[in-house]
Amino acid sequence: MRAIWKGAVSFGLVSIAVRLFSATEEKDIRFHQVHRDDGGRIKYKRVCSVDGEEVKYDDIAKGYDIGGGEMVVLTDDDFADLPLSTSRAIEVLEFVPADQVDPILYNKAYYLEPDGAATKPYVLLREALGDADRVAIVKVALRQREQLATLRVHDDVLLLNTMLWPDEVRAPEFGFLDDDIEVRPAELAMASSLIDSMAADFDPEAYSDNYRAALQEVIDAKVEGREIIAPEEEEEAAPAATDLMAALRASVERARAARGESPAPASTATGGGNGTKKASAAKKTSSGSGAKKTAAADSGDDAAPAKKAAPAKKTAAKKTAAAKKTAPAKRSTAKKAS
Repeated sequence: MRAIWKGAVSFGLVSIAVRLFSATEEKDIRFHQVHRDDGGRIKYKRVCSVDGEEVKYDDIAKGYDIGGGEMVVLTDDDFADLPLSTSRAIEVLEFVPADQVDPILYNKAYYLEPDGAATKPYVLLREALGDADRVAIVKVALRQREQLATLRVHDDVLLLNTMLWPDEVRAPEFGFLDDDIEVRPAELAMASSLIDSMAADFDPEAYSDNYRAALQEVIDAKVEGREIIAPEEEEEAAPAATDLMAALRASVERARAARGESPAPASTATGGGNGTKKASAAKKTSSGSGAKKTAAADSGDDAAPAKKAAPAKKTAAKKTAAAKKTAPAKRSTAKKAS
């Protein structure tokens, strides 16, 4: 690593010589703009918009647009004369609890290495800062700009985190913040249950940049002249559920299943109820058909005469009807005789 800054930490009357190193690096795969036909690099020229001439880098200055087409030009001498008391010093202002610093303020991270004979005071500040369980609020000038920063211990090294100034953090201005949206206690409880089911200790090594890995595979394949194997397609996300409670409940069950845990009691009860109903229906069907089969087996051939006995009842009914029809004729005969 190459030091990007050299100065001292001003800790009361103690001065600790340090060198600053960038603690992070982006792993993006970088590309150049090239001509599609022959792969030639695309070059850009610095051309003045007034005279159309190409401008050398040493002749370029910084300009501030004040509107109306007017520009104020600032040179390196103008910046050199600015009164930056922290130009070569990291000035400790105060020590505050770490949880009082909103993470939205953090910008970039830098390692501090003791320079020369400053190892002893460096270690002293590191140990005292670790025991205090606080972070130091400091000011530092980097790249001609004064910045607010924190100083804390990370992996036995002092770590400088530059921060944004409060007026550089935008306030959220969204319409829904003025709406009166009510969250039901049951929904909040289910959401809390989902958070509990997905709770874990953070391990950054468990995550990876899948896009960068796939892009690197494409580049390697082109270099080696082999066929590019397309990655397996991921399952499409399920459509958003209209029922918030149903979506939360399903999410909890999926999280439990992913961890190999048993389903929630409510879900188990529902599943058990359905199984009981199905079992009862099957039992009834089974016992009903079994009874019919048993009756048929016990009756054997006797069942046939029983069916033939029905027409006999019909014959008796016909005889009775015929007798009723003859009865009026007898009465008529008796009247004539008298």
